[in-house]
Amino acid sequence: MKNRIEYILFLSLSSICRIIGLKKSQKAAKILAVLFYNFIPIRKAVVFDNLINAFPEKSKKEINKIAFGTYHSFFITLVEILYLPWIKEEQLNKCVKFYNLDILNKRYSENNGLIVLSAHFGNWEYCAIAGGLQTNKKFSVIVKPQRNSLVNDWMNKVRTRWNNEVVPLGASIRNVYSVLMKKGIVAMVADQRGPEESIKLDFFGRKTSVYTGPAVLSLKMNSPIIYGIAVRQPDFTYKIVLEEINRENLPANNEESIQELSKRMLVYLEKYIKEYPEQWFWMHKRWKH
Repeated sequence: MKNRIEYILFLSLSSICRIIGLKKSQKAAKILAVLFYNFIPIRKAVVFDNLINAFPEKSKKEINKIAFGTYHSFFITLVEILYLPWIKEEQLNKCVKFYNLDILNKRYSENNGLIVLSAHFGNWEYCAIAGGLQTNKKFSVIVKPQRNSLVNDWMNKVRTRWNNEVVPLGASIRNVYSVLMKKGIVAMVADQRGPEESIKLDFFGRKTSVYTGPAVLSLKMNSPIIYGIAVRQPDFTYKIVLEEINRENLPANNEESIQELSKRMLVYLEKYIKEYPEQWFWMHKRWKH
């Protein structure tokens, strides 16, 4: 019953976004941000703890600005996701602009499979959906299933409107290896906290567990890693600059190679977060262990 009520609410919000249109929905996201930031402060303590520790040099005023910006960015992303069933191909292509697509096409043509990474930054759903659409290639997107199975099915339907397929996180690892063995593209967001037993690396000056899956896949299958982060522009469009993670001069030892490659990816992510701190998902307990 709880899942069904949540789903009805979810569909109702999606319908409202359809009625008022994408642009007005994006602008209305600020109202939701003000409401939740001031009166329904879900995860607000986590956001402030993360920001204060990540940016000890910033003033309270600056931290408050980034914290509110985080909520604002989240609700923009939310209404954009709610509008996804109604967005047209031409509209999405206009919203999302990729740079350096030649890197992706070149590496794809080398037939070693390809790993495309993103982060919970800007609109990561746009990144994968538009990526498959604009490259005319199928992205096998690894996603964590939603707690609500009805919402999960809805999300997977919009994720696969065009070229992509969904691979649930936790499914057989053979499915992922199979995609790379067939010279396909595996796409995932890999910026959240890794398991407690995973390797620990510096991230904003603090040790944190890291999800090593991308590094393990890359080294085992000799698959290049392309990173693309969807940076929201003032007009609600997205700029995604694709960059290849350097895999040269890695240690001979496999475990050390996994650690070094994971570190390079983390350094890349940290650079973007420092430049656009409001657009990252600070609500996650990234430094829990």
